[in-house]
Amino acid sequence: MSMLLLVRKETVSTRYKVVVCRDLGPDVMPLLRGKPELELVVWPEDRACDRRWLLENIHGAAGVIVMLTDKVSGSSLQVVSTMSVGYEHVDVNAVAKRGLKLGYTPDVLTDAVADLSVMLALMAGRNGGIGISVVQKGQWTEYPWAPFGFCGPQLSTTAASPTRKIGFIGFGRIAQATLARLVPFGITHCLYSSNPSSAPSSERDAQLAQKYNLQSVKRVDIDEVARESDVLFILAPGGSGTYHVVNETLLRKMKPTSILVNASRGTLVDSDALAKALREGWIWGAGIDVVEGEPQVSVDHPLVKEPKCVIVPHIASATLETRRDMATRAAQNLIAAILGGQMPAQVDLRGFA
Repeated sequence: MSMLLLVRKETVSTRYKVVVCRDLGPDVMPLLRGKPELELVVWPEDRACDRRWLLENIHGAAGVIVMLTDKVSGSSLQVVSTMSVGYEHVDVNAVAKRGLKLGYTPDVLTDAVADLSVMLALMAGRNGGIGISVVQKGQWTEYPWAPFGFCGPQLSTTAASPTRKIGFIGFGRIAQATLARLVPFGITHCLYSSNPSSAPSSERDAQLAQKYNLQSVKRVDIDEVARESDVLFILAPGGSGTYHVVNETLLRKMKPTSILVNASRGTLVDSDALAKALREGWIWGAGIDVVEGEPQVSVDHPLVKEPKCVIVPHIASATLETRRDMATRAAQNLIAAILGGQMPAQVDLRGFA
């Protein structure tokens, strides 16, 4: 993923030049255009911002609103505002060293990502990818109804299977929102692993168990999460600390009927190891919203070749409401940082640089 590089600060004129790397739509652009102090330069096309255009226009800019793919250098920036919850694409150390402000868009996409996580779990468990492919290829007539045709493990509990254990790698806002959506399916246990440096939250876990009438909400080591989970959701931050946290060793510990869902960062999952796990039946299926190296994911990609891997193209936050809210937050962060005021969502840069 590209890095955001910042080399030096310069004085700016009374009007503040702002570069916007994508038109943010009719509901959000008026927030920026309505500020006479801002001189807007907007990338005019609905595709990734051209690097040459960006480099030509960033000179003298006080602020920039970027997407996940944008790369900036040689600027007078005061603020970088990214329309994303993750900021791995930003050179945070450089931002902190130069005393710049960094805005991002957490919270607003929690519900959308949680919704999609549950969808992926259902699709992967019930062979949704295979079923859709059969219909779209006109092959339904080749698959007459059979007692166990297209069957997969049921997410909800039954009289014969009264226990369902849901696991999370990462147990922040999105994971907890996903858990809440799973409660009506009869989930009985929640297991999770989180950053070893984070303090235990036994009181919160007990409150969640009581609130959702679960037998337990428990923090355990990552190996136990893998062994015990019927569905394992990967909802942790990216970065070097979580790179390929889901690897062959971990996948071999999972149940043959278990489902893996990744709606966080592609780098958390070793694609080759996951493809091998699906091919050899270590796990039942996988639902993937993010893939390492995306969008360079062709028909020859090892995960695309696996019928039991349902892949969607990084659309977890892709609801009209959420993207509008993310764009609004990105604009508000930039306006507050340049014109004075409290940024709605500012990255804490203490400890960087």
